[in-house]
Amino acid sequence: MRITKTFVDHVLPSPRKPNGKRTQSFYRDSTIPGFALRVTTHGAKSFIVEKRIGNKVKRITLGRYGNLTVEQAKKEAMKVLGKVASGRDPIAEKKQARLEVISLGDTFDDYLKTRKDLKTGTVHDYTRSINWACQDWLNKPLTGISKDMVEMRHRDLGKRSHARANNAMRVLRALFNHARNKYDDAQGNPIILVNPVDHLSRNRAWYKIERRQTLIKPHQLRDWYEATLQLNNITTRDYLHLLLFTGLRRSEAARLEWSEVDFKDRTVTLLETKNHCIHTLPLSPFLEELLQRRFEERTSPFVFPTNAECGHLTEPRTAVERVADLSGVPFTLHDLRRTFITIAESLDIPGYALKRLLNHKDPNDVTAGYIISSVERLRGPMNQIAAFIVSHIEVPEATRNESPNDAEPWYLKEAANG
Repeated sequence: MRITKTFVDHVLPSPRKPNGKRTQSFYRDSTIPGFALRVTTHGAKSFIVEKRIGNKVKRITLGRYGNLTVEQAKKEAMKVLGKVASGRDPIAEKKQARLEVISLGDTFDDYLKTRKDLKTGTVHDYTRSINWACQDWLNKPLTGISKDMVEMRHRDLGKRSHARANNAMRVLRALFNHARNKYDDAQGNPIILVNPVDHLSRNRAWYKIERRQTLIKPHQLRDWYEATLQLNNITTRDYLHLLLFTGLRRSEAARLEWSEVDFKDRTVTLLETKNHCIHTLPLSPFLEELLQRRFEERTSPFVFPTNAECGHLTEPRTAVERVADLSGVPFTLHDLRRTFITIAESLDIPGYALKRLLNHKDPNDVTAGYIISSVERLRGPMNQIAAFIVSHIEVPEATRNESPNDAEPWYLKEAANG
């Protein structure tokens, strides 16, 4: 048959199979061998070319009827058939051309879709880092970013911040590794043979970042705590207190939900953690009182809600700066975790208990794998740490939950009782 405009206009949709499944019908042109019309059950009509390439018969879609006229489709078919006759592979060439123009932005989007295990905060940090460092490269083909360009960009970013420059390059390295593992040409060879960011390691060009050693010292705890009480936002204040009294990572604490708080067992269980290990902590009396109060006034599934899109509190930078100004104690949220750890170590908390409190996992520690400890074993150390903090911040009488007849403060009793 000859494929003409009249024929295409009148051809009927492909019938369904008896079981209801969709089918496709093919009508092959008698004047141009390999040229055909494909019609679906829904009536969509597309022009194709079928030809043996190598050892396989391959089907190449030219375009839909409506986007292409019959005459335009025949001209495109002749071009494709001419390439095949000369030994070329139009499918491979089309794929290669598409791969060569994959941009950094396309790769980043694909990376985020592929890495379903990335937490919301991580995606936010990666996006901010890439936009800060490579905004002008997002539309640039990935194959057009060289090692020299990466080295120069890293050097320029380092003039503003060594740490952020390193972090941005680590994200960029992950994107190139993703592309190298996923994007292959028609012959199955990766389009990215060498990760240009690896050049920084070979040249020892990474900036050396000294590990932060800052924390809130015992004699600073009272000023810091009193400054937090002056915050207008109670949610932010309670969030800072929770970080200090648990040593939790900032994102883990921010994502805490009421379903993870068990007042009967006096525990909190975090299901999403950095090392993907479920983390259960006992509640000290200070934290139990804080959470009970928040629970009675809850308006959200999150312990620390916000009106933002994610539903929970994000890093309260303004509040951190205000507390630092009021108290004269500069700090970061991670400093609160470091303070908790330092206090625990100073109280001679056993090493394995300290690891459990911090949810640290050492894959090389074989002994730790044999130790199965109950959360109740952590209650004594947790109360001991809380008692130390409370004794230095001097919590007001109303929040100590003491009886007037008690000669000994509740937090010292809890620490003693373990």
